[in-house]
Amino acid sequence: MKPISAKISKSLNTGAELICADNSGAKILKIISVKRYKGVKNRLPKAGVADIVVCTVKKGSEKIRHNVVHAVVIRQKKEYRRKSGIRVKFDSNAAILVDEKNGPKGKQIKGPVAREVVERFSKIGKIASIIV
Repeated sequence: MKPISAKISKSLNTGAELICADNSGAKILKIISVKRYKGVKNRLPKAGVADIVVCTVKKGSEKIRHNVVHAVVIRQKKEYRRKSGIRVKFDSNAAILVDEKNGPKGKQIKGPVAREVVERFSKIGKIASIIV
C-alpha cells in the first residue's frame, strides 16, 4: 500500500456508521474491522481517511443489504493535518465500496474526495468529481 503525505488522525472506531458516497446501491455502512491495522492487544481498531475497512451494509438495495463488503474511507469529520500545515475536515464520514483489487465498485462518487485517498488509490481519483 502506498504511503500518504499527511498525518491522519484515526477517528472512526469499529461500530461507526458511514455514508456510502457512490452509486453501488448501499446507503449506510457499519465498520466491522480495519484492514492492515496494527495495534495494542485488546484495543479496538480505528480507521481514518484512505484506510480500507470491512463493513456491513445497513441500508441500501435488497441485493446488497446485510452483506459484508470492503470500503475505503474518503471523508472524515475529525480534522487532520497535511504537511503544508493546512488542517482539513469534512462535514460527514463517508466511504465507497471497493473490489478485491481496490478498484471502485460504483461508477461515480457523490461529494468531495480527500487528496490522500487519490494518492493511495489512483483508480478512485479517476471517477471522483471533486478532489480536496
